[in-house]
Amino acid sequence: ALFHAIIGGLGVLGIIVSATLQMRQVYSGYLNVREWRTPNLQASLDDLFDAAPQHDYIVGWLDSTASAAALGRGQLHQADYLAPGEDTHPAESLQVAHQTLPDRFFGVVPKNWLPPLMRPFMQRAGIKLVNAAKYYTGRDRHYRQTHAAFHFLLDYIPDWEKAYAPYGLIQYQSFLPKETAADVWREMLAITQRRKMPSSLAVLKRHRPDKFLLTHAVDGFSLALDFKVTPRRRADLRRMLAEFDEMVVQAGGRFYFAKNSETSAEIARRFLGEDTCARFRALKMRCDPENILVSDLYRRLFAL
Repeated sequence: ALFHAIIGGLGVLGIIVSATLQMRQVYSGYLNVREWRTPNLQASLDDLFDAAPQHDYIVGWLDSTASAAALGRGQLHQADYLAPGEDTHPAESLQVAHQTLPDRFFGVVPKNWLPPLMRPFMQRAGIKLVNAAKYYTGRDRHYRQTHAAFHFLLDYIPDWEKAYAPYGLIQYQSFLPKETAADVWREMLAITQRRKMPSSLAVLKRHRPDKFLLTHAVDGFSLALDFKVTPRRRADLRRMLAEFDEMVVQAGGRFYFAKNSETSAEIARRFLGEDTCARFRALKMRCDPENILVSDLYRRLFAL
């Protein structure tokens, strides 16, 4: 019970001083990658659902600004480990130096220049332009990519979060069962467009359920949406995300506490269930009776 509670347990049940992990041997510093476009949200979810069991990794990107029949159009990227012998120089490709991302964009522009250059594109018109450009420049293709380049795409732009300066961003990630995801996210994306608060980045993933106590996992998908914060729209953004919370909970969805800074204790109780919350508090009393390990997140969600 403690093991399943401490993984994802907000860091307030104790300190993990050692861990043993089962690893998988890889034979190359490269992955075989396939990229393709999807015409709408349902196609994105269908392709993601069908392809996920067959590949080592898969992730989707959505154009949050597309509407009508193209609502939720995007790109999927799947990746697989190379088999033994496929890489003729594995000793070289597995070196840390080979995984280091270049410090210049297109080999010319220093990457630390990019966050300030990106700021004009964080407005509504700029978001629409960037999303459309990404979709139309995407194509169906196969290629090889290093592990670091595939898994840490945002690291291509050091300090990318500074593009949201000076007030930062809120990332809203919801997890929904496969039966309800399409309907909820179609409405969610439409709302962001009607209220002129489109997401600057939308990332789609496939998930499976697990046995952890405070789990966010479902047999379905997650969608992460990034929203720039401004003083003028802060209250409107907060109200919109509260509406999204209600939509997600009513559709059997869940949330990931490391992402959603707006999630309330009431919403947490509703999607986790009162029994789960009581079991977590009981373990907290058993493992930390003096309440030494606390955080703002724990106080907001579980402290009585």
